[in-house]
Amino acid sequence: MIAAVLLPVAAFLFGIAIPLGWLQPDFGHLSAVITNPVTIILMIIGFIVLIVHSAHRLRYLLYDGLKIKRRTLVGALCYGGAVVASAIMIILVLMAAL
Repeated sequence: MIAAVLLPVAAFLFGIAIPLGWLQPDFGHLSAVITNPVTIILMIIGFIVLIVHSAHRLRYLLYDGLKIKRRTLVGALCYGGAVVASAIMIILVLMAAL
């Protein structure tokens, strides 16, 4: 639920408001906040929750919506993909932050 509330706000701020010049953030302060280890951990946790939630929704879309009845295979592909995507995301966040 937290991801459903905070991520659209972050997407609006960093994807629309700041690039269009509606907000003028102090980039030195923003860089200091983003490179803080607590912020990095919270970002990783938030992204993992988002990825696992997306995999769960995709699994039930395939199972209930498209009537694919191979529960084990669909679950393994969806959650396995979430594990791989989470690992890639952790690497990218750490590379960008350090």
